[in-house]
Amino acid sequence: MALLSVGSEVPSFEATTANGQALSNKQLLDQVYIFYFYPKDDTPGCTAQACSFRDAKPLFDAGQVRVIGVSPDSAASHARFTSKYGLNYTLLPDPTHHLCELFGVWQEKVVFGKKRMGVVRTTFIVDAQGIIRWIESPVRVEGHAERVLEALQSPSFRNPS
Repeated sequence: MALLSVGSEVPSFEATTANGQALSNKQLLDQVYIFYFYPKDDTPGCTAQACSFRDAKPLFDAGQVRVIGVSPDSAASHARFTSKYGLNYTLLPDPTHHLCELFGVWQEKVVFGKKRMGVVRTTFIVDAQGIIRWIESPVRVEGHAERVLEALQSPSFRNPS
């Protein structure tokens, strides 16, 4: 599946959070949320990205924006990652790559000169009607949370045409 684009409706999904709670796109209607996909728990780039969202969470909370991270790791891995770094938002385990494939971020990559399938680091901002309003792909980790916050403040996001 190709990457979704700005203006696309979020694909229908049902998932279970790392804490064992059910979560679906229908449950997320009426709230703005960030859906960010990352390759692996507790690796340097993924940790930096996760911690930047952790540190900016009061700003996201002030704007009533929910942060949700997704990776192919297990619920147990997410629990360790959350505990180790004090992550204060929802993580979704996706060991079967279902969500990654649904959102078009499970793609062929070249890592250390070898081709393999993996997550292309991607972030979506979804509005309260379930429409994708902003995408960064591939994500540059440095300054990423700040760019997401800027996008949330842009007039085009606040007043979509």
